[in-house]
Amino acid sequence: MKQATTRQIIYIPNQRIKMGWIKTWITLLSNIVNSRDLIFQLFKRDFFMQYKKSFVGMGWIFLSPVMGIISWVFMNATGILTPGDVGIPYPAYVLLSTSIFGLFGGFYASSAGTLTAGAGFINQVNYPHDVLLIKQAMMQLAGFVVTFFINIIVLICFGVTPHWMTILLPLFVLPIFFLGAAIGLMSAMIEVVAVDLNRMIGMGMGLMLYLTPVIYSPKTQNPILQVIIKWNPLTYLIGGARDAIIYGRVDHIDRYLISAGISLGLFLIAWRLFYVSEQKIIEKMI
Repeated sequence: MKQATTRQIIYIPNQRIKMGWIKTWITLLSNIVNSRDLIFQLFKRDFFMQYKKSFVGMGWIFLSPVMGIISWVFMNATGILTPGDVGIPYPAYVLLSTSIFGLFGGFYASSAGTLTAGAGFINQVNYPHDVLLIKQAMMQLAGFVVTFFINIIVLICFGVTPHWMTILLPLFVLPIFFLGAAIGLMSAMIEVVAVDLNRMIGMGMGLMLYLTPVIYSPKTQNPILQVIIKWNPLTYLIGGARDAIIYGRVDHIDRYLISAGISLGLFLIAWRLFYVSEQKIIEKMI
């Protein structure tokens, strides 16, 4: 009869701080791979639960982008908003752009609430809390997939045929996730010691919608806005994903790659710092 094997875990003070950067990232990736079943179960539970007590239910996935496009089109038609020449019919442009930007905002918000999302049992069950970050990201992606299909239908209805590069969208989403998650993880750490600063970051994230060519053309004539757009990484990350779908090209590919590289670097740094300070953050939650 085969004897059951037991695993011994040894806890060392400041163990996570003593781990090297590379070893930390390997550990985090290993935790995610080994906990993939848990991630799926948490995702399935939370995704359907958020619509369970709603009268419309999952219909909000369809209604939200439709209501959003109506508001922007109304402002454009009344002259309140002057987006300039966007190259394609404005309703299709604004829906696609705001959907991608909304994914970025969703990555930020969900990453900032990584630990609060599992607050109900985070101190009761011993499991890698890194899975909460991936579960939260999957929640955002699930909603975006439905919205994206609506985008494709709208594009076709307005006579815009999506380019074959649309199949590369998952690759374009990665840098957007890295940047949104990096800011979100940093925000979660800052909230422990400076709530006001964290609120300022949240307000800044809302302002980014108007500082990124999402609801207007990147070829704006305002000199101040031109400078902001030039140095805003979201200009290239969101614009690159949008232009690949519409035109099959990425303008300023060099700036796109630099922005993607910076996003990845920020994410790796923020992920490691969050992992090291996680226990102290949990203590503040109690």
